[in-house]
Amino acid sequence: MSPDRNQKLWMFEKMVESRHFEELIKPAYFEGKQPVFNMAKGPLPGEMHLSDGQEPCAVGVCAHLRPEDTVTATHRPHHIAIAKGVDVNAMASEIFGRANGLSGGRGGHMHLFDPAVSFCCSGIIAEGMGPAVGAAMAAKLRGKDDIAVSYIGEGAANQGAFHESLNLASVWGAPVIFVIEDNAYGISVSKRDATAVERNADRASAYNMPGVFVPGNDPDRVFEAAGEAVERARSGKGPSLIEIETARLEGHFMGDAEAYRPEGEKDRLIASDPILKYRERLITEGESAETLDNLTQEAKARIDAAFAHARQSPAPSPQDAFTKIFA
Repeated sequence: MSPDRNQKLWMFEKMVESRHFEELIKPAYFEGKQPVFNMAKGPLPGEMHLSDGQEPCAVGVCAHLRPEDTVTATHRPHHIAIAKGVDVNAMASEIFGRANGLSGGRGGHMHLFDPAVSFCCSGIIAEGMGPAVGAAMAAKLRGKDDIAVSYIGEGAANQGAFHESLNLASVWGAPVIFVIEDNAYGISVSKRDATAVERNADRASAYNMPGVFVPGNDPDRVFEAAGEAVERARSGKGPSLIEIETARLEGHFMGDAEAYRPEGEKDRLIASDPILKYRERLITEGESAETLDNLTQEAKARIDAAFAHARQSPAPSPQDAFTKIFA
C-alpha cells in the first residue's frame, strides 16, 4: 500500500511542523543557561530531547491511525505527538509549564498526555509498551477495531519490558504494533556495542509475530510497512513489530557534546535530512515547489502561534501543586 498524493502532502507538512516546533525549542531552551550551562535555569528547565531527523517514523505510521487508536511514545516524543494530532498550543504550553498545558504544566516535555487523541509518553525506557498492550486488549474486549502503537528506541529492545510485552501481546493476540526507532545510539552507546543482533526486527519471530525492517529513514517505506501492520491488527490477526532505520540530528539531549560520534558522522546525517530528501522526491514526482512552500509556511505559522500562545499563557498557581495528586 503506497501513500496517495494527499497522504504524501500530509506527511510532508507534519514533518515540517515537527521540525519547526523543535527549531523554536532550541533558543528557548538555552535562555538563561548561558554562558555557563545550568540545566535548571531558563523557561525550560531540565532535560530536553529533540527528535530532529526521526520525523518519518512518526508520519509514516500515524497516517494510518484514528483518534481512537492509542499511541504511547518515548522521552523523545514531539514528532509523534504532532503526527498523532496532539493540540500544539496545549503541547507548547505544557512544555513551558503553563496552567493551560496538556497537564496544567505538571508533566513537561517527556510526559505529554492528550486523551482527545489517545496519546501519551514517558521518560521511562520501554514504559509505554505494557500500557499499549493493555489499551489494545481493552479495544479487543469491547469488540472494537481500534488498535495501539507503542514507540520505543532501539535501546529499549534490551529491556525486560520489551520481551514481556511482545510475549503477552502474541499470547493474547493483541491488536498492537511495536515500532522501534533505531537511531543507532542508546544515549551515547552505539547499538553495535550493546545489542547482540543486527536487526531487532529479527526478534519478532521468537514471539510468533511478523518483524519488518524499514531502511533509509523513508516516509513512504514506513507508510507501506505500517499499512500492513495496521490492517493485520484491525482484522484481528494480532501484533507486529516494525524496526525503522532513522537518525537523530541532535545529541541525546540538548547540551550533549556528542563526543561519542565518529568524525564526520553528523555532517553525513545532516546531508541526508529526511525532510529535504522528501521534498526533492515530491517535486520529482510532479508536485510544485509553490505547493510545498505554502504547506511549509502554513505549518510554521501554526507553530509560531503555538509558541506565542505558550509564552503569553499564565503559570499555574502555587495551590495547584496540591491538586490532581494521589493521597
